[in-house]
Amino acid sequence: MSENNFMELETVILTVLKSVYDPEIPVSIYDLGLIYDVDIDDDSNVVITMTLTAPNCPVADSLVQEVADKVNFIQGVKSAKVNLVFEPTWDKSMMSEEAKLELGYL
Repeated sequence: MSENNFMELETVILTVLKSVYDPEIPVSIYDLGLIYDVDIDDDSNVVITMTLTAPNCPVADSLVQEVADKVNFIQGVKSAKVNLVFEPTWDKSMMSEEAKLELGYL
């Protein structure tokens, strides 16, 4: 994959991730800081490492599935896998400035 194609695919993936919202918080999972890493290999396989705001999140399964489904739907993505991790533990400092403002933390 050329560097230009890689950057375009990465931009589309990040845009899609910014469209996925935590159902309990009116902010995208990306702006909440739940996405730790997006890795794209030379064959356009994508591995997303993410966490949840709490390990016992009631929508954990559906949220992880939504991320995988939406990224798998992107043209140019061969496959998408989501690794759910709890280290490092998520905290409010991982949110974007926009998310902090939206939720009244600024």
